[in-house]
Amino acid sequence: MSTKLLFITGNAGKLREVKSILASSAGAFDLSSQDLDLPEIQGTTREVAAAKVKAAAEAIGGPCITEDTALAFSALGGLPGPYIKAFMGNLGHEGLNKMLVGFEDKSATAICTFAYSAGSGSEPILFEGKTEGKIVPARGPKNFGWDPIFEVGETGRTYAEMDGEEKNKLSHRYKALDLLRSYLLEQSEQK
Repeated sequence: MSTKLLFITGNAGKLREVKSILASSAGAFDLSSQDLDLPEIQGTTREVAAAKVKAAAEAIGGPCITEDTALAFSALGGLPGPYIKAFMGNLGHEGLNKMLVGFEDKSATAICTFAYSAGSGSEPILFEGKTEGKIVPARGPKNFGWDPIFEVGETGRTYAEMDGEEKNKLSHRYKALDLLRSYLLEQSEQK
């Protein structure tokens, strides 16, 4: 029997990656999605993720998952962090690179936090994945967020230069989703 999961997202790219990663679970999950306009609080990645899933569970009146992505520049003390969407939208790839002009340290951490709520009023459970890398001038297709400027560790390639399968094996999203998947499979076995 498959576990029903409602993923609250309006981002087709995120939905595609999550479906691809969960496909390896051999039918264990029945994933659907719903786009909701949820408040984006200010805070740490974990505070933002917890508030978002609580609001989503209240809005739909049931269990759901949400996902938040952050990009933390070491030289800027972790900024833009959970605010990367706004920074990316206002500055673009070139502007994000310009933020690091004058800094030798171009290292960054990609952080993904999946949040699960069993339903309205339940305490969120968070699952976090991180991938280390550095910020580089854009390379590869520019159709999915900041992927073209994030060079992953020692690979020498940006997320945008990788095919989906390769990215999904080492991404921050994969690491967080793998933790969530393990938790949900364990919960379904206990029933």
